[in-house]
Amino acid sequence: MILVSACLAGCHCRYDGSSRGLSWIEEWVAQGRAIPVCPEQLGGLPTPRPPAQIVGGEGGDVLDGRAKVLTQEGEDVSESFVRGAEEALHFARLVGASAAVLKQRSPSCGCGAIYDGTFTGNMRPGRGVTAALLERHGIPVYSEEEEPGGVFGTEDS
Repeated sequence: MILVSACLAGCHCRYDGSSRGLSWIEEWVAQGRAIPVCPEQLGGLPTPRPPAQIVGGEGGDVLDGRAKVLTQEGEDVSESFVRGAEEALHFARLVGASAAVLKQRSPSCGCGAIYDGTFTGNMRPGRGVTAALLERHGIPVYSEEEEPGGVFGTEDS
């Protein structure tokens, strides 16, 4: 079973209430090969919600208390992001997830690139809170921008 960001499976759970559905992920969910989760909703955040970015580090630093997740208005939502990551990890364990495909650039799910915390659209290398926690617990994390056949040994795309 593959854990996937719910927004990639067509769920309208992004901060602005939109989705970023991808046909191959939607097919995996329909086939029972993947299961969607939204860590931000699991952490108790509403949809829609103010945009948020990691300030002072990356996802692992948030988990360790060295960085924060702040909204554009300056509200600290770190606790919700950590709680959502913990719930996503719990869910991954329940379903025996062997890997995760997560939404690049997200402060929860980013896996390689995240926004730099200035709300100016600039990117920097790093992981989101959920991506960092899953990786700490041995669950490989991939971006939706990676070739699925190469990642999972299938020809599905």
